[in-house]
Amino acid sequence: MSRGEQRPQDFLGGLAAAARGMGVVIKQVFRPDVTERYPQQIDEPPPRSHIGRHLLNRYENGLEKCIGCELCAYACPADAIWVEGADNDPENPVSPGERHAKDYQINYLRCIMCGLCVEACPTRALTMTHAYEMAFTSREDAIFTKEQLLEPPLPLGTAPGTQEG
Repeated sequence: MSRGEQRPQDFLGGLAAAARGMGVVIKQVFRPDVTERYPQQIDEPPPRSHIGRHLLNRYENGLEKCIGCELCAYACPADAIWVEGADNDPENPVSPGERHAKDYQINYLRCIMCGLCVEACPTRALTMTHAYEMAFTSREDAIFTKEQLLEPPLPLGTAPGTQEG
C-alpha cells in the first residue's frame, strides 16, 4: 500500500472519532448556563474553607490573644507573616502573658491561604474569616498591619468595588 492510499477502516475510525468529538460540542450547546450572579448574589463559602482574610482575636476583657511567639511566621511556607514580639509592660499590659506582638504584618501578595499559621497558633489568636473580597491598588495596600487585622472584616458584598458589578 502506498503512502497516499488509506484503508477504509482508518477512514471510518477517524470519522467516528470526529463524530464523538462533535457530540460533546453539541451536548454542551444545549446545557443550561451556569453563570454566577456575583456580586448581586453571594454564596457563603464552605465552613472549613481556607480562603479569607486573617483576624487577630481579643479576649473578652479587650486584651490581645497574640503573645508574640512568632510560631505563625515560622509555619508560613510563603514567608508572608512578620511578627516582632516585645515584653509586656506590667502597668499597662497588651496581652495576658509576658510578651505581646509589637508589630504584626501579613503580606497578602505572598499569602497562599493554606491555614498553617492558624494551626500553629498556640493561643488561637489568629483565625481565618470568610471575607475573600480583597483587591489592592498598590503593594502597600496588600500588607495588613496589626491594627487592620484586629478589626473584623466587612461583610461579604460590602467591600469597596463590589457595588459596580
